[in-house]
Amino acid sequence: MTKIRGAFPVLITPMTKEQEIDWGGVKNNVNYFVNQGVAGIVINGSTGEFVSLTKEEKFQMVEVVMNEVNGRIPVIVGTAAETTKETIENTKQAQAYGADCVLIINSYYAKPKEEEIYFHFKEVSDAVNIPIMLYNNPFTSGVDMSTELMLRIGKDCENVTHIKESSGDIRKARDLARQANGEFEVFCGAEELVMESYFVGATGWISVAGNIVPKLVTDMYNHFQQGEIEKAWEVNDRILPLCAFLEGSGKYVQIVKRAMDLLGQAGGPARHPRLGLTPEEEQKLKGILTNLTAVSLA
Repeated sequence: MTKIRGAFPVLITPMTKEQEIDWGGVKNNVNYFVNQGVAGIVINGSTGEFVSLTKEEKFQMVEVVMNEVNGRIPVIVGTAAETTKETIENTKQAQAYGADCVLIINSYYAKPKEEEIYFHFKEVSDAVNIPIMLYNNPFTSGVDMSTELMLRIGKDCENVTHIKESSGDIRKARDLARQANGEFEVFCGAEELVMESYFVGATGWISVAGNIVPKLVTDMYNHFQQGEIEKAWEVNDRILPLCAFLEGSGKYVQIVKRAMDLLGQAGGPARHPRLGLTPEEEQKLKGILTNLTAVSLA
């Protein structure tokens, strides 16, 4: 089984000005991240606008990316859906194309109760044969899973091998990591709590900022693993303004897409109703990127 550890950029879905997927841009971006030395990538996640893509587009994304990666790095595929049946279907498709892991959040409209969430993950886990990363993000799904529920799922569901904790409560990451007993690993999903998560036992980060600074998020993880704590903190301090902007803006998709354009990669617009950046947001982004790259983008 491929080791799923480290900083994994959760990729945007590049689009043309007509808001259609730029498949050439998808391939170019994949090769860019491979060449940057990232631990792996995530596709069809929230940053990839998965709820704005058709099922056919999501399936094609898996096919195109898996073929382009061709085993060079691990690929995690977001396979979440509102229903258990569709989640299983999505997960089986990712499995069939050789994905290394799938990322699944609970139903994001139904606001399911804990027993319903448990049922959902148990059914999916029993129906497939691929590692699953459970995803807790109350800001997206409207449900904040309890530590006890996530521990129960992680211990009872054989294929749940990772938990992405994005609630912003570092105590949850700590308690999950300390009580995992080798049955699952914890990933950070909060852009501003990465170092803190590593300190309490997280073994990776699903990183929005990693689209923009893939080498820095990779270096930060590697420094931490090698015991070079001050160097890791130095990187953290450099990227923290970007992470804070992404977390607090409500426009993380648009910010990343615009940054990719500015840095010479494929970005493009987001699908409506998401709109582009305001002039003020554009200037703030350019200032952050200039500080990170030492290249003026004014």
